Amino acid sequence: MSFAPSTSAAAAVFGLFVVLIWRLREGRRPVTIKTIVIPPVGMATGFSMFFVPAFRVHWTWALAAFLVGSLLLAYPLIRTSRLILEGDTVMVRRSKVFFLVVLVLAAVRYLARDYIGTMISLEQTAGLFFILAFGMIVTWRTSMYFEYKKLFRSHAGLAGAASGSPAISK
Repeated sequence: MSFAPSTSAAAAVFGLFVVLIWRLREGRRPVTIKTIVIPPVGMATGFSMFFVPAFRVHWTWALAAFLVGSLLLAYPLIRTSRLILEGDTVMVRRSKVFFLVVLVLAAVRYLARDYIGTMISLEQTAGLFFILAFGMIVTWRTSMYFEYKKLFRSHAGLAGAASGSPAISK
């Protein structure tokens, strides 16, 4: 099954807008351990695609994709989002350039996908870029987890923490 380039581009742009809207909504809700951990755990189910032989890539390519995502592409996300304490609630505060970073990362991934797609199958390209995205989100969310724990430890004396407030939970 093959898709026209315009269909692929339209799907990528649609996906980008969905992610941007999700990130906007996510920024208005309190951050908890659950909200940090659930996205990468949910995304990990995507590894089931590799049960289908067409999606499989050499392990060195998979490792390279994971490392590029986790060491290179996650860094701008980590640098442009911080956790802050508002009252007894932990919230994410994104810098003014966060959405620009998301747009640039999407463009880089889209262009790289087109280039890599000329060398391997569509399914293998999808698998590699899934691994790359997984590397990004795991690294970003791991950073958020440690930042959350550090913020929680520094404010452990809060009355909300002592009373078991759901906004700040262990």
